[in-house]
Amino acid sequence: MAFLWTTITVKDMEESLNFYQNIVGLPLNRRFSAGPGVEIAFLGEDATKVELICNESIKEFNMGTDISLGFAVRSIEEKIAFLESKGIKIHSGPFSPNPHTRFFFILDPNGLEIQFVEQA
Repeated sequence: MAFLWTTITVKDMEESLNFYQNIVGLPLNRRFSAGPGVEIAFLGEDATKVELICNESIKEFNMGTDISLGFAVRSIEEKIAFLESKGIKIHSGPFSPNPHTRFFFILDPNGLEIQFVEQA
């Protein structure tokens, strides 16, 4: 069995696409209309994707407090400097649970925690 994607219902497709493409660094794989007022976009180039769904009829969003998406980075210092240059605040961290792993969190435009991880 293969893990295909994680689905995120978003408030604003353009804002979310900008975040996941330009801040996280995921390429747009495909984007399409899925009916009146519903748009879907898939991001990522490997087997596992991030799916964004924007449905104009959904007005309330609950991201949950115990969910995050983790992405590998070469250097957390470089990523923090990049995020600061874009005006994005660190939500929590950096943390180092062992000598080989360091990570921190930011929030996406919908309040979902995004984790950037450096592994030695």
